[in-house]
Amino acid sequence: MPKTKSAKKALRQNKRRRERNLVYKEKIKKLIKEIKALCAEKKIEEAKNLLPQVYKVLDKAAKVGVIKENTAARKKSKIAKLVSQISATNSSNPV
Repeated sequence: MPKTKSAKKALRQNKRRRERNLVYKEKIKKLIKEIKALCAEKKIEEAKNLLPQVYKVLDKAAKVGVIKENTAARKKSKIAKLVSQISATNSSNPV
């Protein structure tokens, strides 16, 4: 337990920040999981419609410091690549 006044305040701040950071991280994980599921089901249009939301959440998380800028860029690139690969394979092999 913190003893000094500044340590008590720091603990309060850390708790608040942790809760806020977890909200961002959970949103990111949920959206990425959703896009991967859509790609697995070959629902390309829905996945493409979800991309801007993923970009927005990743950019916002990077802006407020939850994740680093390069991490956000890497995740955006990986998701975009996944969607484009699925759409390319789907368009070349019509069922």
